[in-house]
Amino acid sequence: MEYRTERDSMGEVQVPADALYGASTQRAVDNFPISGLTVGRRLIWAFGLMKGSVAAVSGPDGYVDTDKADAIQQAAELVMSGALDDQFPVDVFQTGSGTSTNTNSNEVIATKATEILGGEPGSKLVHPNDHVNFGQSSNDTFPTAMHLAAVEALKSGLLPALDLLAGSLEAKAIEFADVVKSGRTHLMDAVPVTLGQEFSGWAAQMRKAAERVEKVLPELAELPLGGTAVGTGINCPDGFAAKVIAVMAEKTGFPFREADNHYEAQAAKDAVVATSGVLKTIAQSLFKVVNDLRWLSSGPVTGIAEIKLPALQPGSSIMPAKVNPVIPEAAMMVAAQVVGNDAAITWGGANGNFELNVMMPVMARNLLESIDLLAAVCKVLAEKCIDGIEADAERAKMLLEKNVIVVTALNPHIGYDNGSAAAKEAFATGRTVREVVLEKGLMSEEDLDAALDLKKMTQGGVH
Repeated sequence: MEYRTERDSMGEVQVPADALYGASTQRAVDNFPISGLTVGRRLIWAFGLMKGSVAAVSGPDGYVDTDKADAIQQAAELVMSGALDDQFPVDVFQTGSGTSTNTNSNEVIATKATEILGGEPGSKLVHPNDHVNFGQSSNDTFPTAMHLAAVEALKSGLLPALDLLAGSLEAKAIEFADVVKSGRTHLMDAVPVTLGQEFSGWAAQMRKAAERVEKVLPELAELPLGGTAVGTGINCPDGFAAKVIAVMAEKTGFPFREADNHYEAQAAKDAVVATSGVLKTIAQSLFKVVNDLRWLSSGPVTGIAEIKLPALQPGSSIMPAKVNPVIPEAAMMVAAQVVGNDAAITWGGANGNFELNVMMPVMARNLLESIDLLAAVCKVLAEKCIDGIEADAERAKMLLEKNVIVVTALNPHIGYDNGSAAAKEAFATGRTVREVVLEKGLMSEEDLDAALDLKKMTQGGVH
């Protein structure tokens, strides 16, 4: 490999000749050979958006020469597009402020802008600090990028996926509206419900999940940009950050705004922690739904087997014809990962020391990973599982008819104690509640038929 010599405030560094990054990035690559994980595509996109928007203001306002500002914008567009992702090699486990990633973006954009203007890499015709990083600090750019990336991921990824999943569940709620079955509490038989009612409950969970995401978006749309090093805004012209944020809002269509208090915005990462809490709530909600699907499809001979999930792949290397609930299981693992990510994000949020949080890179990666995982698995769950579910209405009816807890509907007619005795006798003798109640003369046949109408039991009230 051929190298070129780059220089920074600490001296000379050998950098791959074809690299767009410079000395500071190379030092970070050498210093943090930890995980092989980088900050990820969405955060790189956010840095491109931010640096290009800064140049869109710094040029016209006279802080950076117009030709250099234009070249910076062109280079930043390439960063946003993903064309330069291979130039962002810094490990996510780095300096806690994310300085290495901010510097990485400054160097890549400066070098590409230099090339656009006809200069040689390393010449710093466009300077990474003086031009690309004008009016900024790593301490306000990295948390700004976190927020930019999270809002974009939630708006373009997770919210549409939740809407898709909720819609699939709602469609099944309508399809299964007349499938009457046993309800279950504590994993034990309870009074009747319809399969459609169960699906409607799961659909409501996903709709509420989307509502929770919408509620946290305004917090994330508040950006720390403009606080520079410690929140005071040193080296950032008055009104400059607000102009840059307005550019970013126009480019994305998202209502970004400058932080109400820059000291809070940089020292604390409460909005990120709150967002992660919402994602954790969605994860456990999703876990509940898919675990119910596993139970209801269990069997097919010795389990509940009231529904049939799509058969997607062989379930065993040793047991022929076995088919497993693979999509729900994948969703369960996503939920576990999101809960784990939330623990790291929560712990990271607690480590704001004085004017700066020092665990931002791992918080950013975990947050964005959680959003992307949930978005992907919701889409897969809807399309590969929910849409293809079939109900076994006959089995559901058969199991319900054996359910002695239907005696609950007779409480207003024969009282709790008589009902309890009838249910226990029916279970012990293998007969139905109807047979026992008639034998004991507790109700007339006509009244009993009306009270034990299984479909009406799912509609509430007294019959």
